[in-house]
Amino acid sequence: MSQNKTCKQCNEQFIVEDEDLEFYKKIFPTFAGKTYHIPPPTLCPDCRMIRRLLWRNERALYKRKCERTGKEIVSIYSPDKKHFKVWNQDEWYKDNWDPLDFGRTYNSSESFFKQFYELQQNVPRPAMSFFNCEDCYYCNFVWNAKKCYLCWATMDLENCMYSTRSFESVGCVDCIDTRNSQHCYSCLDCENCYKARYSERCKDCSEISFCFDCRGCKNIYLCTNLRNKQYYIRNKQYSREEYFRVLEKNAGSISRGKQDTAELKEMEEKSIHPENYNLKCEDCSGDYLTECKNCSECFLVAKSESSKYILSGNQNINHSYDIYQNVDSEFSYEGIGGSGYKNIFCAWMMRGNDNYYCNFCESCSNCFGCFGLKQKQHCILNKQYSKEEYEKIVSEIIEKMSKDKEWGEYFPSWSAPFCYNETMANTWFPKSRDEAVKLDAKWQDNDYIPNYSGDYYSPKDKIEEYIGNKEEQEKMVEGVLKCEVSGKPFKIMPQELNFYIENKIAIPTKHYEVRYLERFNLRNPRKLYRRQCMCEEPGHNHEGRCKIEFEATYAPDRPEKIYCENCYQKTVI
Repeated sequence: MSQNKTCKQCNEQFIVEDEDLEFYKKIFPTFAGKTYHIPPPTLCPDCRMIRRLLWRNERALYKRKCERTGKEIVSIYSPDKKHFKVWNQDEWYKDNWDPLDFGRTYNSSESFFKQFYELQQNVPRPAMSFFNCEDCYYCNFVWNAKKCYLCWATMDLENCMYSTRSFESVGCVDCIDTRNSQHCYSCLDCENCYKARYSERCKDCSEISFCFDCRGCKNIYLCTNLRNKQYYIRNKQYSREEYFRVLEKNAGSISRGKQDTAELKEMEEKSIHPENYNLKCEDCSGDYLTECKNCSECFLVAKSESSKYILSGNQNINHSYDIYQNVDSEFSYEGIGGSGYKNIFCAWMMRGNDNYYCNFCESCSNCFGCFGLKQKQHCILNKQYSKEEYEKIVSEIIEKMSKDKEWGEYFPSWSAPFCYNETMANTWFPKSRDEAVKLDAKWQDNDYIPNYSGDYYSPKDKIEEYIGNKEEQEKMVEGVLKCEVSGKPFKIMPQELNFYIENKIAIPTKHYEVRYLERFNLRNPRKLYRRQCMCEEPGHNHEGRCKIEFEATYAPDRPEKIYCENCYQKTVI
């Protein structure tokens, strides 16, 4: 029977549905012949998400010393985190050390979470997380990349900069969630696009600028809701000559770009918006889902089934709950980063199965409370046991954790390795220092940005002023710019300037983190509202206003026109 509960952290009401209770039963573990129940959550879905996100620092990078070599390295662990042993990633992956050497015997008189916290301070950890990368700098959570700079949570990229969650793309800059795209700039949720600029939610488009929700289009500028059009400006047809004359006049200007950005925002508010951006989904609720079935309250997930509360799940998340940034996972619960089968309460558990309360382990099975292990099984707190010993001790741990009200809870906020404002928690759920501290989280008061007291370089309004002007180009790459929003200093890299010149794109006047957050916030908050279709157009099989109701991420007081899928398709296509 479903349960009405009050979140012990925010005091909001939430419901544990019958289907949720059935899921928990499916993942009940059995040790030494006894099955242990996983109790229903005591936190609401958002507070559970915040607690997990405290374990993922994607973007805050620092310089510090490698504890093994003494060399200066770039790390996601700030210099003041001296209680951690941080190694250069190459050193960490060498076979000349064994994480089991740092193992400890479980103490039944102490809190398990306290013992795990002490363990993770002793075991060396990699400074960053990237794999199979060549000539990539200041990148984190990046796989199979070449010649990339300041990219995060991406895969299969080449010559990309300042991009997040971009996949199978080449030459993209300042993009979020672009897939199979080339030479795009400042785009959000675009797929199979070529030379798209300042555009959102576009697919199969080429050479477009300042566009929203367009598909199969080429050579369009300041357009919304178009399908298979060419030479359009503000949703009106132009001749080829007229189109390029207008485009050439407006291209590559800082001031014009600000005007176009404001105009596009106004156009978006007047455009038709679908109830969601799901594609080929069945019995799903959420947004940005692709080829999913029976997924509830999920966002940014592909090819997944029978899961709930999944955020940025990549693909193949099946029969799992409360997951962030996983891939190829099944029957997993309360996890952040990783893959595998039945990994419960884990952070960054790659290709493992039947693991509990583990962090940064790879290809491990049947481990409990371990950190940094590779290809191990039947380990507890990084200490090796036989299968029989393992199950006996795990049973003791769970019974003690149950008495301490730890069993069934994710790692507590105070034990997270990062501060709130360093993590994705602050990106998805921004909070003040006081609010974060009330959650028992830490706060990073030092920004570690080097002091700069010199002169700032002011970029020219039009990119044309840099074409063929070697002197001005040198001033740009040697100078320091000041963010017009945050005041933070930042630089333009030589390859970056070449990109702007070649594509006639205006020089950015904001720090890359400010640019990222502005794009990130173009998406609606991850919250669902009950809405009624706003369509009143004739010929849509309804009289007056459409009666179809649905859940959407648009709050009722938003200005956009929200249509059900049927009315949206008839209006736009």
